[in-house]
Amino acid sequence: MSRQPTPATPSTPLRPIARESTGPGDALPDGAEGLASVKPGVRAQAAYALRAPVARRKLNQNECPHDLPPDLKRAVLDRAAAAPWQRYPEFVPVHLAERLAAHYGWVPEGVVVGNGSNELIQATLAVVLAQDDAVVAPSPTFSLYRLLTGVLGGRYVPVPLGSRFEYDVDRIVEAVARERAKVVVLNSPNNPTGSALPEGAVERILAETGALVVCDEAYQDFGGPTAIPLLRRSSRVVVLRTFSKAMGMAGLRFGMALAHPEVARELAKGKLPYNVNLVTLAAAEVALENAETFAARTREIVETRDRFLPRLARLPGLEVIPTAANFVLIRCRARPASQVFRRLYDDHGILVRDVSNTSDLAECLRISIGTEDDMDAVLGALGQIFAPESEVR
Repeated sequence: MSRQPTPATPSTPLRPIARESTGPGDALPDGAEGLASVKPGVRAQAAYALRAPVARRKLNQNECPHDLPPDLKRAVLDRAAAAPWQRYPEFVPVHLAERLAAHYGWVPEGVVVGNGSNELIQATLAVVLAQDDAVVAPSPTFSLYRLLTGVLGGRYVPVPLGSRFEYDVDRIVEAVARERAKVVVLNSPNNPTGSALPEGAVERILAETGALVVCDEAYQDFGGPTAIPLLRRSSRVVVLRTFSKAMGMAGLRFGMALAHPEVARELAKGKLPYNVNLVTLAAAEVALENAETFAARTREIVETRDRFLPRLARLPGLEVIPTAANFVLIRCRARPASQVFRRLYDDHGILVRDVSNTSDLAECLRISIGTEDDMDAVLGALGQIFAPESEVR
């Protein structure tokens, strides 16, 4: 009978790893051996990354142009300071879930809070997808869906939007049937196009498919229909919301999933325990207690957008895509988008998002809606950039 190897113990010294040098500038070992352990499907994915240089006007990440008012920041910090920091936050923040349920018109047992809605995209896909399960999503859309589907071993099936980036519900339904898709992800308003789902689209997809319908409503506060009422009609709906956009809390990372209570219990298995820190929990409570303050700021951003878009559309040399979000996609017709991006930043201190490196977004830039002053600056800068050569001599 063969003996099992004796495990290493403190009395069984391990052979030290040979080190040729220890300086910070010394060469590292070849990474091939470690990379061989990583799934090929993961290595094939492009990482989600964004370089954000400092700019006078930062209009590249769809953030709220207004910080929290100082009195609300003090309220958040006072509430967090009163909590014991050596203790973990609540495993399930019951009181906050009740407040969120009341705010969104749902039930507390159907609320799962997360470290931003991105965590809950990951958790939802993680608990639903098996190897080679298909996820149908519009194209172009938020790149994280493709990345996470690939990392989790699923198949990502993009469905092209229309010529003006409008949703094509017929093609989505056809793709779900053809691929026997497990999940449909609908980002509405869609990032980066601003396209909102047409009324009745989610109802139709529910009626004509058997897929789980994940409605990412990160930007819904700014326009378009919501799927929240459908939670009372089907347990195949998951609605994702975030406080990063309209609430202006991107730096604190807070989001939630709204789902049937039985589904919510399963989604919670896909997130990490104690995933939301006590400062963010306090901030979410304060935000809900001051919901009208945030609603007024959202209305202000929408009004700024609605004044900006017609003026933007009058500029020659670019196409403005209809939007229901707090950003707008433009297609540069008379100048290369990369050149427009550089001139906005170098000459005018305005940082926007260059999304022109893919075929379906060729020559496109995305501009976040900032303050009225920000948008006046964008109009002035684009007016100069797109002016005929004879006018700038």
